[in-house]
Amino acid sequence: MLGATGDILPDSLPSVPGTLPHFLKEPEDAYIIKSNPIKLLCRAVPALQIFFKCNGEWVHQNEHVSREYMDQNTGLKVREVLINVSRQQVEDFHGPEDYWCLCVAWSHLGTSKSRKATVHIAYLRKNFEQDPQGKEVPIKGMIVLHCRPPEGVPTAEVEWLKNEELVSSLTDDNIDTRADHNLIINEARLSDSGNYTCLASNIVAKKRSATATVIVFVNGGWSLWTEWSPCNVPCGRGVQKRSRTCTNPAPLNGGAFCQGMSVQKITCNALCPINGGWEEWSEWTVCSVQCERQRRRECNNPPPRHRGKMCEGPSNATKNCTGGMCTQNGKLLHDVKPQSMDGSNDVALYSGLVSGVIVVAVLVVAVMLYRRSQSNYGVDVIDSSALTGGFQSFTFKTTRQGSPLLLNSSLQPDLTVGRTYSRPICFQDSIDNKELFDPLPDIKVKVQSSFMVSLGVADRAEYHAPKGHPPETFPRGLNRDYSNSTVERRSTKKGLLTPNGPPLTPTEDQMRTTGVFGYLGGRLVVPNTGVSLLVPHGAIAEDTSWEMYVVINQGESSVQTEEGCEILLGPEVTYGPLGLDLSSPVAMTIAHCAEVDTENWNIQLKRKTQDNKWEEVMSVEDESTFCYCLMDSSSCHLLLDQPGSYALVGEPLTQVAVKRLKLAVFGSMGATPMDYSLRVYCVDDTPYAFQGVVATETGRGGQLLEEPKMLPFRGNTFSLQVYIQDVPQFLWSIKPFTTCQEFSFSQVWCSNQQPLHCAFSLEKYSPTTTQLSCKISVRQVKGHEQILQVYTSVAESEKESVPFFMQTDCTITSQTGPKAFKIPLSIRQRICATFDTANAKGKDWQLLAQKLHLDRNLSYFVKQQSPSAVILSLWEARHQDTGDLDSLASALEEIGKIHSKSTAAKSQEDPESDLVHHLGTGTPGNPVCGMGELSNHETANSVTEYTG
Repeated sequence: MLGATGDILPDSLPSVPGTLPHFLKEPEDAYIIKSNPIKLLCRAVPALQIFFKCNGEWVHQNEHVSREYMDQNTGLKVREVLINVSRQQVEDFHGPEDYWCLCVAWSHLGTSKSRKATVHIAYLRKNFEQDPQGKEVPIKGMIVLHCRPPEGVPTAEVEWLKNEELVSSLTDDNIDTRADHNLIINEARLSDSGNYTCLASNIVAKKRSATATVIVFVNGGWSLWTEWSPCNVPCGRGVQKRSRTCTNPAPLNGGAFCQGMSVQKITCNALCPINGGWEEWSEWTVCSVQCERQRRRECNNPPPRHRGKMCEGPSNATKNCTGGMCTQNGKLLHDVKPQSMDGSNDVALYSGLVSGVIVVAVLVVAVMLYRRSQSNYGVDVIDSSALTGGFQSFTFKTTRQGSPLLLNSSLQPDLTVGRTYSRPICFQDSIDNKELFDPLPDIKVKVQSSFMVSLGVADRAEYHAPKGHPPETFPRGLNRDYSNSTVERRSTKKGLLTPNGPPLTPTEDQMRTTGVFGYLGGRLVVPNTGVSLLVPHGAIAEDTSWEMYVVINQGESSVQTEEGCEILLGPEVTYGPLGLDLSSPVAMTIAHCAEVDTENWNIQLKRKTQDNKWEEVMSVEDESTFCYCLMDSSSCHLLLDQPGSYALVGEPLTQVAVKRLKLAVFGSMGATPMDYSLRVYCVDDTPYAFQGVVATETGRGGQLLEEPKMLPFRGNTFSLQVYIQDVPQFLWSIKPFTTCQEFSFSQVWCSNQQPLHCAFSLEKYSPTTTQLSCKISVRQVKGHEQILQVYTSVAESEKESVPFFMQTDCTITSQTGPKAFKIPLSIRQRICATFDTANAKGKDWQLLAQKLHLDRNLSYFVKQQSPSAVILSLWEARHQDTGDLDSLASALEEIGKIHSKSTAAKSQEDPESDLVHHLGTGTPGNPVCGMGELSNHETANSVTEYTG
């Protein structure tokens, strides 16, 4: 190579006093990537000159870039030299060695040489020398996947991917990826099934191997044998069986089914029963002092065995042994004087008559005193246990003046008489029982307790329908005890005219139900939505009827929140007509989706004004005389005076506030027989919101693949993620990068009863695949998780629709008269007559409200004409899902006990304590509640009203 002057540089310079050069940085090995040149750097101290030598030749001075600077620590001059090496230079070199370079530094004392640095052209071939191969491995078996990466410079490093996610032996001790690029799984688990890919990479490129599918299968195993079944015949030769199932474990992922029999049979001999037989009678005994002799026999010929019957007939026999001439005090009967015999008989007769008269007199006096004590206060007594038996839809007219006969809980319901609804979804059909309430010449009443007769409550009653009059039935939906009503979800231009109010014009975004109601009241229900309206008895004036409606807004919520953080907790509900005139409030029930907690929620009731704006009516925790709001775990019960549109709105106070989500997964075939679609819905946990999902899937022909589940969703701003897992990779393929889908927090939190859903599209590898099994995991980040297990048939011939509700064909949504209520009308009137009356302690209805757990916001009840009636209406709305009156009966019984305890202490000084005594005690062991007594005329009227 040439020096700076063009002359050839000597290999060394003359030595001068000083030190040899010391290299601070020597050139390093380098790789040329594509056409980019590399730089070689050399730094030495002290150095007068530094030159590079490549492949034994000096590099020209012009190709060097030099600089010199002073080292601040040592005070010595540092010289640094840089050269570029191009791809062309390396390719043009043809020598026995790789392209190399070193640097030589001169000082006054001599020269120093650096290490050799090699320069390579980097590359990575396209094809792997060995691709991993798919395997089917039994559970707990060893999995070894081989991989030999493509040739490359520098040598490629290998990583493993499972389902596009990196596999690391650092986080899983069961996996080893260090052994010569191979992947080793020591004990296969079900979770190790998947698609594995070998990833080779160096500084130039990355290459992926072919995908290897690993299937971890489970061979089936037999469960333990069951116990032998009883012999299948009661007598003689028969068969016993026992069975086992291939579930320990069940075969999975193509594992082999259990070999052998699942059922074993053996013969058995059942011993036939032997009935007992009598032996011969023994000899007669000697005549006794009672003038009798006896004989006996045993049931031993043969004795009963093997469930045989005992002998029939007596085992002892007795007969007179003197032919009727028995002795008395040592004399024969015909020697006893008739006078003495007659005298003794007369004494016994008169004694018995006198005793009977005394007993009857005492009983009559006791009954009259008791009846007088009751009539003095104008009340009658009813046993609270009469409420616990579930009242039938009938009452009896009795012959006793003043109190009708009430059925006790011991009387079992007659299923041929009638049925009442037990769920709020819809009303069940009923059998007309009018004939049972007309005067019944064939009725029989058997009373076993004279005390209960005095109370008007029979311990047990027997009743018989007139012969030749079978119960009258009606076709489904045409019972005359129900009003004509409809549920509509349609668009119409014709308004619904009400008798005394403005028309209602439904739109396509509304669901409505209507019914005509009068003085007897009734109930309206919107099926499968959790929305109902109770019109109490007497709320509408006599000789007046109204066509009432309940409407649910199905469009986008019109509730506008001021701060933007409020959400709709249930559907927007309207009831009317607007000109409705009621003497007592109606009870409206709306299902909600909040986990009710006053520390975390501020829940408000809002009403739409005439200018279509929403105003706050009340907070559910506030006191109000205009409205009453009772929050249960899943429903809100409202007492309302004014028709209109209402909505329940919640504002979260903390991030711990929870609203419930309902999760459901549906499936249906895709556009081709090879495609299948899974749809996962996340909706507010109210029946109405889920009804929207049902309507959507019904139109698509979807199948409900798993029982819907509830997920608590916190107001902590974290999103909701939906995963599909454990899809058999050898049977189904799923679109890449769609195994996880996500809803933002605002989408879920502010869904306002509108359903959210995501879809997973799967494709079969083979047309013979008929089953699909997988898991859907739905979880909130840093929150709760729910798993929906899917196992379904995807064959067209086996597709069956799964019912979403058991009562989707319900058309009867309105019920009028007593059958709409749990509490019989006569009982309701008596409770109101009793508890609306003031006593020394204040209003009795307050105690009733306390025992029924309705003792909040009592100021609302104070303004009502009959507080007890309003309390009972609220109780009816709250317990419409249950089929018994246990809670009301328990409350009345507890009130009776409280009054009975206070009676003893105050009966001498409190003039009303005697009334409390009769209201609360009645008789020891029978705590009852006093009710206002009705006349015969009133009783007949109440029976007529109650029976329709």
